[in-house]
Amino acid sequence: MSPIGFGDTVRIRTTIETELLGLAGRTGLVYGLTTPSITSVQVIGSVANDRALAVKLETEPDPLWFDPDLVEFVDHAPGTKIRVGNKSMTRDAGGEWIEDARVDDRGPGH
Repeated sequence: MSPIGFGDTVRIRTTIETELLGLAGRTGLVYGLTTPSITSVQVIGSVANDRALAVKLETEPDPLWFDPDLVEFVDHAPGTKIRVGNKSMTRDAGGEWIEDARVDDRGPGH
């Protein structure tokens, strides 16, 4: 299995810390990866590996940063759509981002 990455659905593992925070068993989408020693983000769990995943849980206003050992892969969130500049992409079940057919943003008649 490939490592957990941007756009994946993950579940927060049950540990004493995640239970105390009310986060154990919750699912969310991975928004990014960082190196805590450089970015100084507050991480839930250990920072021994100097990696953290930003996970956006449904009821939280902002993504939370987790030690990757505290998250488990659920799926690649197939059907997720993103837009970068004038490109739109949709994620398939295998985790690939497929570029959508181009749409003219100028409106009808252009």
